[in-house]
Amino acid sequence: VQLMESGGGSVQSGGSLRLSCVLSRYTYSRYCMAWFRQVSGQEREVVAWFPRHDKASYIDSVKGRFTISQDTNKNTLSLQMNSLKPDDTAMYYCAAYILPAGLCSSTPSTYTIWGQGTQVTVSS
Repeated sequence: VQLMESGGGSVQSGGSLRLSCVLSRYTYSRYCMAWFRQVSGQEREVVAWFPRHDKASYIDSVKGRFTISQDTNKNTLSLQMNSLKPDDTAMYYCAAYILPAGLCSSTPSTYTIWGQGTQVTVSS
């Protein structure tokens, strides 16, 4: 199982970026997927995830600016990021884990499959 991310880059404050992630070589029918980010020297934090397949959740600092979406047929995950701020600068990771039933976690240690990360840099 692999995760491949794309879409990072450098933008000015107020700009937009869209991150995408594809889950390939999967063998199970249900995965939890989420976006995390990490600033060097700090802990990795969740940005957006789906506790349930029909409900998205976000950390407070990105609510109203970021939108997570998932195409379960294609096993892809996206993160539309608008009104970007310098504080959004980080390495962004797509992550997944197998969960046949129940709610998906937002805890990084629960996720067992990680992408390589894509850098997002927002300048003021």
